[in-house]
Amino acid sequence: MLQTLILVRHGETDHQSSVRFYGATDVPLSAEGREQMRDAARSLPVDRVDRVVASPLQRSWAAAATVAPGAAVHLESGFREIDFGRWEGLTAEEIEAAEPALYRDWQSRLEGFEFPEGERRAAFRERVLAGLDRLLESEARSCLVVAHKGVIRTIVEKLCGEAPEQPHPELGEVIQVTRGADGAWFRGPRSSDPVALRS
Repeated sequence: MLQTLILVRHGETDHQSSVRFYGATDVPLSAEGREQMRDAARSLPVDRVDRVVASPLQRSWAAAATVAPGAAVHLESGFREIDFGRWEGLTAEEIEAAEPALYRDWQSRLEGFEFPEGERRAAFRERVLAGLDRLLESEARSCLVVAHKGVIRTIVEKLCGEAPEQPHPELGEVIQVTRGADGAWFRGPRSSDPVALRS
């Protein structure tokens, strides 16, 4: 039974995922992104991880191979980032200039908002959670997942009850979730999480 899930957002990409919205677009890691992944690897217990998982997009699986060199990287199609449709590759400023009304709806988190010509958010969540179910059904006790911002936020929200505060996870950021003795998941490692210590 899975007990520990280490979630890592991939690093910076060519054409700058830090400022541009790349969901379905398969952009590669940049030199800066590879360095971010090497930095992340220094603090991760990858030698104690049973399974390494990434999305089929190269910025994800290449990051996983950098974080856990020599490990087999299992591709999970459910962990692809959402398709931003017409907004793929644009900055927030470019989106606002091109479609100000839709941009306002997005920023105000208007109920029912969908990315224009993109993947429906409910469909995205459904496939991410299907991928999570497959992971939970595996024999791994600890797993490293290198994925995308929306995927990580969806997984953390499902397991822990709330998503990380925006803008987290940022590029190269690590979030660990752990299953307690009562079966409930919480943020952080077992040894240092205050809620876990109280229980």
